[in-house]
Amino acid sequence: MTENNLINGQWVGSDSGATFEVHNPATGRVVGRVPDAGAAEARRAVDAAWNASSAWAGRPAIERAQMLQALSARLAEDREDLARLLTDEQGKPLAEARAEIDYARSFFEVSAQASALIRDETPSVPGKKIRVHRRPIGVAAAITPWNFPIAMLAKKMAPAMAVGCTQVLKPAEQTPLSAIALLERAVASGVPAGVVNLVTGDPAAIGAAWLEDSRVRKFSFTGSTEVGRILMRGAATNLPRLSLELGGHAPMIVFEDAAVDRAVEIAMAAKFRNGGQTCICPNRFLIHRSLHDDFVSKLANRSAALTSGHGHDPEVVLGPMIDDAAIEKVEAHVADAVEKGATVVTGGRRRRVEGFQDRFFEPTVLTGCTSHMRCWREETFGPVCPVRIFDDQAEALALANDSDFGLASYVVTNDEERIRRLGDELRTGIIGVNDPGPAVAGVPFGGVKHSGFGREGGRWGLEEYLELVTVSAIDLASR
Repeated sequence: MTENNLINGQWVGSDSGATFEVHNPATGRVVGRVPDAGAAEARRAVDAAWNASSAWAGRPAIERAQMLQALSARLAEDREDLARLLTDEQGKPLAEARAEIDYARSFFEVSAQASALIRDETPSVPGKKIRVHRRPIGVAAAITPWNFPIAMLAKKMAPAMAVGCTQVLKPAEQTPLSAIALLERAVASGVPAGVVNLVTGDPAAIGAAWLEDSRVRKFSFTGSTEVGRILMRGAATNLPRLSLELGGHAPMIVFEDAAVDRAVEIAMAAKFRNGGQTCICPNRFLIHRSLHDDFVSKLANRSAALTSGHGHDPEVVLGPMIDDAAIEKVEAHVADAVEKGATVVTGGRRRRVEGFQDRFFEPTVLTGCTSHMRCWREETFGPVCPVRIFDDQAEALALANDSDFGLASYVVTNDEERIRRLGDELRTGIIGVNDPGPAVAGVPFGGVKHSGFGREGGRWGLEEYLELVTVSAIDLASR
């Protein structure tokens, strides 16, 4: 594969010739080098997207949809190669990497189908002919994270391409190779020059260049709340539309009517995917007093049995933390909780895996957690399960909502009336009821409060890349 930027259909290095290394987080081995680009390359990417925008927007929607479907088919054909690359640079187990490729494909398929639903509307207004028209917003910029480097890029590419926007894209420094591989498949699928452009390198310089360019009318970011705030401040001058999918700190509530074994299954599936390095995984476990001891015992036993190691090993369930800073944060959260009175039921330390980097952490269950602990107030982004007891529904909801974040939440219950009311009572953008995987391509994904705003997925994701235009006409000939 190439290891260059894609600008105006050409694979190019940085202007200076500088590169940076990409490492396998499990082994420390260099798996590639990519351009260390900056503002100048970022501006040329906008030039290319701007020059391609009219022709791409003018293409029939069916042609754009066919191109998305061709790209999806190519991802299916190259699934194994892409999954192995993804595991090498990100660390997740190969089975999860394959699932990520499938997840990425689903956004191209869903966006292709949803584009057929974008139509003009004609509201009835006496004495006027009204047409509400939708048009592509123009050049769209996107910055994506390292934890799902192909899927997160697909979530932003697919809807923009479907409605006729052109794009400038920047992947995370830890995982640019997967993004380059995806763009290679886009080019091979016939996507015209300039429609999608990729720049790797200095995030501050690249992001600033795009925010300062008045031609960039949409900015989509997935990452930390702290960086989201910086982007909002930077967007104040040119006022591009923003979509910010920021930090998550999801609660999981297990009510008294739940079956404990099923609740543990849901917890395991939701929590330990990608080693807990997902924005929607549960970070706070609220367990009814009557189930607490049984749930904790079974969760601890199941967690302790998870195997850590290199993602290419089919027996491995947990890969490494992405880098040293990530595992140090997990360590600090556990130490803080213990210092403030939490009990470690299982785990709590680094797990040495012979022959690999010291970036593996034991699956950890903590009890006696309180709101004063960092793990209860901040997103840990690792395989740590802080547990707390509640006595009734009002208390559970109050504890769940007591957070600045509001991306996802999980509930285990069979009470139909309770389920019906959850959409009004839980302050999160996504709620999984007896469902460890509520994020699918056909439904809106996004948060509230400090978890950001904007939605990705389904027709709602396409709407983020469209402007509404009201055309109000009076027939002068009839006057």
